[in-house]
Amino acid sequence: MMVKKSSDVVKEDREVLLDLDSRGEAQTTDGYGSLQNGSFIPPRYLSAAAADGGRHGDDAVVMHSSTNNQPVSQLENYFRDGRTKIDFVLVWEIRSRRKRRGKGKSEVVCGEGELLPPEESSRSERRKAQLAQWREKFVQNLESAGLLMEKEETANEKKTIHFLKISAPWDVLVYYAEELSLRAPLQAQQHLDLNTSAGVLNRLYIPNAMMESVPNRPLDYYTCAFRKSKMSRFLGSEDREMYFTNTQRHRIVYEVLAQTVYGKRKKAEVGVERLLSEGAYTAAYPLHEGPFQLPSYQIRPDELNQRQVLFYYWARWCKWYKYQPLDHIREYFGEKIALYFAWLGFYTAWLLPAAVVGTLIFVSGVMTMGANTPAEDICKSGANYLMCPLCKTCMAWNMSEICTMAKLGYLFDHPGTVFFSVFMSFWAVTFLEYWKRKMATLAHHWDCMDFHEEEERPRPEFAATAPMMEQNPVTGVKEPYFPEKTRLSRMFTGSMVIILMLCVVMIFLVTVVVCRGIISVMMYHTGSPVLRTEAGTIANISSSVVNLGLILLMGQVYTALAEQLTKWEMHRTQTQYDNAFTFKVFIFQFVNFYSSPFYVAFFKGRFVGYPSNYGTLFGMRNEDCGPGGCLIELAEQLFIIMVGKQLINNVQEFILPKIKAWHQKRGFANVQGDEASHEPRRWEEDYKLVQSGGLFEEYLEMVLQFGFITIFVAAFPLAPLFALLNNWVEVRLDAHKFVCEYRRPVAERAQNIGVWFNILEALSHLSVIANAFLIAFTSDFLPRLLYQYKFDNDLHGYVNFTLAYAPLNYTDYPMCRYKAFRDNYGNYTLFYWELLAVRLGFIIAFEHVVFFVLRAIDWIVPDVPESLELKVKREHYLAKQALAENQEALLQATRPVES
Repeated sequence: MMVKKSSDVVKEDREVLLDLDSRGEAQTTDGYGSLQNGSFIPPRYLSAAAADGGRHGDDAVVMHSSTNNQPVSQLENYFRDGRTKIDFVLVWEIRSRRKRRGKGKSEVVCGEGELLPPEESSRSERRKAQLAQWREKFVQNLESAGLLMEKEETANEKKTIHFLKISAPWDVLVYYAEELSLRAPLQAQQHLDLNTSAGVLNRLYIPNAMMESVPNRPLDYYTCAFRKSKMSRFLGSEDREMYFTNTQRHRIVYEVLAQTVYGKRKKAEVGVERLLSEGAYTAAYPLHEGPFQLPSYQIRPDELNQRQVLFYYWARWCKWYKYQPLDHIREYFGEKIALYFAWLGFYTAWLLPAAVVGTLIFVSGVMTMGANTPAEDICKSGANYLMCPLCKTCMAWNMSEICTMAKLGYLFDHPGTVFFSVFMSFWAVTFLEYWKRKMATLAHHWDCMDFHEEEERPRPEFAATAPMMEQNPVTGVKEPYFPEKTRLSRMFTGSMVIILMLCVVMIFLVTVVVCRGIISVMMYHTGSPVLRTEAGTIANISSSVVNLGLILLMGQVYTALAEQLTKWEMHRTQTQYDNAFTFKVFIFQFVNFYSSPFYVAFFKGRFVGYPSNYGTLFGMRNEDCGPGGCLIELAEQLFIIMVGKQLINNVQEFILPKIKAWHQKRGFANVQGDEASHEPRRWEEDYKLVQSGGLFEEYLEMVLQFGFITIFVAAFPLAPLFALLNNWVEVRLDAHKFVCEYRRPVAERAQNIGVWFNILEALSHLSVIANAFLIAFTSDFLPRLLYQYKFDNDLHGYVNFTLAYAPLNYTDYPMCRYKAFRDNYGNYTLFYWELLAVRLGFIIAFEHVVFFVLRAIDWIVPDVPESLELKVKREHYLAKQALAENQEALLQATRPVES
């Protein structure tokens, strides 16, 4: 049979998509409900084939209708004819219903697509009939849009799983390619080197172990917007089978599926996403390009399918040190997912110098630990410094007991950490500046630089629940509408709920503080010298573990709550919904994860008071920093929260998809029964996989990690190292999930990483301020510096200088010592006020210098490389040449006529 489509048919298809209320009822089909494991051929194609006399040409698509009992040669990603590509698959499940007998009468429950008997009035049966009617009308309208369909099914006595395979013929592809402004190739160009380090190593003549030749790299072209009238000027237009890539075909078919009406347009009953949310279909997905496992026989690398290439050269653990094949990822998954992996790889590569410097800073602290004069004074003090009790029922103690913690505290509080905090402030902003350049390069390389999201349709959930219809000022089409004032009032109410949840986080933080105090007192009362000495450390570590558990629990609860709040706010488009949801979750997770480190860094030990005038909370004395100072406690918190979260997330990402896939495969195997022995079919194999969860959780995890390694880096120089190790694992985990365990997502275009870049910029600027306060008020760097300047350059006597005597009215342990710059009456000394002035001056100088240098970097480093600007100009020139119409005729027409 020959498939042909005229321009009139294309116009008619467009009308069908835009308004089917008046026509949908009159449309008929050759019994979609009776479509038995065969092809569904649009009637216009049958008539066109008959009129054509059975001739076969480039447009021909030979269709077969058969059942599973008939042997049919089939290719995995094609219809049974072996020529028509499968672009999309729709799946729905129908539970078998049997004859039921009641008292004195029998009831017959009808199957799929049949009318329900009058006496059947249960809600569930009416719902099933409604879904069947929607599916039938949806397929009728897809047929009117020109799509080709073929149905398969797998059944047992309890359930039938239906697979509707969908393909877009050439005329549909061409029409929507112009509608969607897909990019068409004009001229081939040299492959772009996406790895800066490769060029550096090549210029230095250093062997590059990270480089690997990946077969079948997609060609790079100068491109312009697709125009049907200029088809002959585009490269490869004569090969209709291969002209459109598979991801382009998927996107076109998904566009048709998203626009097609299945019910009444005035109720916004439009699109496959709405049908999925209503339960009419259980899944909708494009197919993977065959299996990811390599064949058991010898095969050349260029004979591997795209999925096998990605698995062998990217998703395997042994490729952890290799460059990512970004062009292959983009060709297979689309620009949005490719940009995520490009950003993750770029971020991981930039973590390498930060990890090296941080490790060197830590090692330098270990090597110079013996030269720490204050720690040596503490260790040799013996009974010289009798310290005041740490709680009401505790005993006085000698400062020499904390010798070990004083030495360990130096590892996280020495001059090198100050340098490292400055280094990381510059690193964060420089990283973002160079990522902007990389992002611009990739956007042009992948033809997304001028991409702007088309006018978005309303979300299915919004369309289903909006109370009224209004005319869209852009498209002029009536669509669901929700009053702006009502939305704003709901958003205000939602913000109150967010504030309430943040208060809950604060309550949990206070609970952790009280828990830490109780554990510390319990350790003192054991009587063990070891436990008494390490009471603060044990209490800090145990409370940090409890805090991590509360953080993860509250994160799950709040994410579910934020999802419901965002739905309730009734955002019209998916982009608006995603941005609102992202903002809510990030704000909460920011407070959830960072509140405890912020408390230790900036508040703990600030409100202790002094003997005879201690500050209290719920009858308990306010917390003071431990023997090694607050920075070592902050480092312990960061290690437990950051590394613990990474380990738990990686275990979840490794195990949960496998459990879900096992459950899906088990359910499908039960339906297959004896048919499980036949050769697996690609649409069935993909249905056994897990639906992709998107990129939100992946971005959130990495952005929170970015905050840990920048905001508190002064206290934990090893944070970039642990982040680097985690990200090496994360890249391969995510790659394996997308290649092996997830159904293939629909390719989405994007020119950047969206709102996440703005969040990263905000975190990088916050890190400058946080590190300035951390060095000024939490670290001992400035007190030591001021003491060296005023009294002794070698810090001799510094420990004694920082200890005050208990006031004369404190009679429990007269003349005991405590750490503060106070006189014998509890008043601050002159040195305290001098130090406060130095601290405030340091903060102002630090942030002004850093922000000035950052602005200079922003000015010096252009967002778009100069070489890229030349390529853009070249591409615009070629596009003008290719799309110019009757250029010579126009020139002749404008020439003055000689008399």
